[in-house]
Amino acid sequence: MVGTHFSVDCTLHMDCRATIQYDDLSKTVNYQDVYSLIAQEMKQPSSILEHIAYRIVKQIHHQFPKVARVEIMVHKLNPQIGEKVGKVSVGLSTKDIFQRTIESE
Repeated sequence: MVGTHFSVDCTLHMDCRATIQYDDLSKTVNYQDVYSLIAQEMKQPSSILEHIAYRIVKQIHHQFPKVARVEIMVHKLNPQIGEKVGKVSVGLSTKDIFQRTIESE
């Protein structure tokens, strides 16, 4: 997907009770690190939005154990689909990826 623009929405669900009590970055996830991970994944060539979202969810799930659930929405801005459309989007979460794997076994 070269030559187009994207945006990514990322929602992290985690237990933040310790973080809000102590204002301590070591007790939470550094959002700069998450941003860097997403930026790296967005640099990799991919043919479909679903694969990009999958890679991002999988990497966040594996690299940030404090995160209980990840939700990613990848938007392709101004897609060339014949009509003027602002964006097309695909969303995935850890539930979509990991629960379906368990159910299929």
